[in-house]
Amino acid sequence: PLYMVFAAFVMVGTVNAVNITDGIDGLAAGVTMPVALFFTAAACFWARYELGVFAAALFGGLCAFLIYNFYPAKVFMGDTGSLFLGGAVCGLAFALDIPLILITVGVIYIAETLSDILQVGYFKLSHGKRIFRMAPLHHHLEMGGWSEVKLFCVFTGITAVTCVLSFWGVMNR
Repeated sequence: PLYMVFAAFVMVGTVNAVNITDGIDGLAAGVTMPVALFFTAAACFWARYELGVFAAALFGGLCAFLIYNFYPAKVFMGDTGSLFLGGAVCGLAFALDIPLILITVGVIYIAETLSDILQVGYFKLSHGKRIFRMAPLHHHLEMGGWSEVKLFCVFTGITAVTCVLSFWGVMNR
C-alpha cells in the first residue's frame, strides 16, 4: 500500500511538473527530448527493447513537433500534449523500475514546480510579497531578459547533462 501511494504521488507530480514546464515555445518538448533519449538508452542497455522503441518514438515525435513549435511557435502542444509527455516519462520510469531516476533526469521539471510552489506559498504567507518576478522559473528568467531561445537551450542543455550523468549511474547499477 505504501508503494501505491508513492507511485500515485510520483505520477501526479511528474504529469503536472511537465505541464508547468510547458510555458514557452518548445520548452516542454526540448526538455523531454534528452529524457526520452535517456530512457531509450536505458531500455536498450537492459534489453527492454519494446520500451526502447516507445522512448525512441517519443524522441522522434518531439523532434518533428519542434519543427513547428520552436520559437516562434506555429503549433501549440497545450495541456493534452504536456500531460501526455509527463505520463510517458513517468510510465517509462516505472516500467523500467527506476522511478527515483526522475529526480535527476527531471531536474528542470522539479525546479519549475518548486519555483511555482515557493512563489504561491510565500505570496500567501507574506500577504503579497514575491520571491520571483513571476512563476514558474522560466517566466522569472524571461522577465529578467532571457530570450525564449536562450531558455530553451539552457534548460535543454541542463537536462541533457543530468541525463548523461543519470545514464552513467544506471550503467553502474
